[in-house]
Amino acid sequence: MRLLLVEDDPSISGPLASGLEREGFSVTVVDTGTAALEAEPVDVVLLDLGLPDLEGRVVCRELRQRSSVPILIVSARGDEIDRVGLLELGADDYLVKPFGFRELVARIHAILRRVGAAPSSDTHSAGPIEHAGLSLDLRSRQAAFHGDPVNLTAKEFDLLEYLTSDPGAVRTRDQIMREVWDEHWWGSSKTLDVHMASLRKKLSPEFIVTVRGVGFRLNEAAD
Repeated sequence: MRLLLVEDDPSISGPLASGLEREGFSVTVVDTGTAALEAEPVDVVLLDLGLPDLEGRVVCRELRQRSSVPILIVSARGDEIDRVGLLELGADDYLVKPFGFRELVARIHAILRRVGAAPSSDTHSAGPIEHAGLSLDLRSRQAAFHGDPVNLTAKEFDLLEYLTSDPGAVRTRDQIMREVWDEHWWGSSKTLDVHMASLRKKLSPEFIVTVRGVGFRLNEAAD
């Protein structure tokens, strides 16, 4: 699945492109509106509004006139976003910086599903993830533990999805904050401990194991 990332800040585009490539996308990065309009056809466009040469809205309109490629708009300021105006220009969705990486990936997959272009390897089209009594339905974002429904917040679900992607692996605190929160998260990592405590309460105290001085992993046989 080919993705065009239009972003003029290399401190953002570099880590973002690396993360998207880990998610299975083939990413082309350009830093101007002109380069975006000259790029080869792709399956989805991630377009920052603040470009050095052309206004992002102009680029969006031009891209839409040329093709039906899905376009996800990104803006650094919420008050720049005129949702109706962007939709009239042809944008499919938008995000305001800063945003979480997993939210971005979920938005991209949602757009691709809406236009019927989701990759066949998309995990959201697969069956539920099962581990030690936990069941996660990625498509409906519903969870159950030993058959009983569990009411999770969006971030709690993201945490479990990340940990169950490789349940035997120890995930460091930095890895979790980067992948589940954001590459550029500036808040306290104590929020991670709060979320882990909540998950243990909702599932079982033994389900998530703390590896002292490193991070967390899932228990292979939690009750």
